[in-house]
Amino acid sequence: MRIGMIGLGRMGGNMTRRLARAGIEVVGYGRQPDAAAAFAGVANVTIAASRAAQLAALAPPRIVWVMVPAGAATTETVAALGDELARGDLVVDGGNSYYRDSQRHAAALAGRGIGFVDAGVSGGVWGLEHGYGLMVGGAREHVAAVLPLLRALAPAPDRGWVHCGPPGSGHYTKMIHNGIEYGMMQAYAEGLALLREKRDFALDLGAIAEAWRHGTVIRSWLLDLTAEFLRADAKLEDIAPTVADSGEGRWTSQEAVELGVPAPVITTALMMRFASQGRGDFAARVLAMMRKSFGGHPVAGGRGSDRTSG
Repeated sequence: MRIGMIGLGRMGGNMTRRLARAGIEVVGYGRQPDAAAAFAGVANVTIAASRAAQLAALAPPRIVWVMVPAGAATTETVAALGDELARGDLVVDGGNSYYRDSQRHAAALAGRGIGFVDAGVSGGVWGLEHGYGLMVGGAREHVAAVLPLLRALAPAPDRGWVHCGPPGSGHYTKMIHNGIEYGMMQAYAEGLALLREKRDFALDLGAIAEAWRHGTVIRSWLLDLTAEFLRADAKLEDIAPTVADSGEGRWTSQEAVELGVPAPVITTALMMRFASQGRGDFAARVLAMMRKSFGGHPVAGGRGSDRTSG
C-alpha cells in the first residue's frame, strides 16, 4: 500500500515513520527544508519535491493524508487537493480541525467524487513508539479504505481507533477529548498546588505523584508524565506560569453553550488558561481600584510589578 503524507512536522513526520515501519510506503511532502535529509535512508519513505510530484507518484485510487495546522492551512490544502485529485481518490485530514470545517470539506470533495475522512489523532510525541489514538469520521467505504493505516498507527491493530460516524464526527470526538484533557490537567495542577502550599508538612510532590500512579483511582498517563517531571524538578521555578490554549478547548465550551449542556469543569479550565496569559490582569486592576474606592484599601503595583505573559 502506498499513500501520500502532506505535512512532515512533529506529528506528520512521526506518523510517516510509524506507517513505514508497518510496511506501508509513504510519499511525503512538506515545506520543511530539511525533510529529505531527515528521512534519508528510512525504508518505505520517499520525499517528493512538490505536491504535484507526490500525487504523480501515487497510483489511483490515491489516498492523501494531510497533517498541516488546522484552519487556513488545512482549508487551502484540502481545496487544492480537490482541484488536483480525481474521482475515486480520498483525502484524510488528521489535524485538529474544527468539525464544522470538516463537514464542509467533506461536502465539497463529495461533489467532485473524492472521499474524505476526518481523523482526530492523539498521542503527541509518544505516538511513534506507543501508537496513536484515532477517532475517525466518514462514510463506511472511505474508512474501510484507510483501515490498514488506522491499524498501523494505533497502539494495536484491534484497539485505540474508532469509527465515530459520518464526516465531521471524528474531529468532533477529538474536540471533546481535548476538552476533557483541559479539565484533567487543571484538576491535577490545582491539587498539586494545594499540596505545595501546605508548607508545614514539607510534602514531596514528586514522591506523592509517583505513589498516586499505582493503585489509585486518579492514575493516568497524564499523571505518569507529571510524576516524571516533578521527580526532576518539583519547584518549577524556571517555568513561566503561562499556559497556551489551542482551538479545541474554546470549541468545546462553545459547543456546550450551543447544546445547552453544562460543562463547568472544561470551561473553567479554559478560563484559567486565559488568566495565565494575563488576560485577566485588567479585570484584577479594576477590582483592586474598586476596593480602594469604597473601602480605602491599599493597592499594590505600578508598571514595575506587571506580569510578563508569554
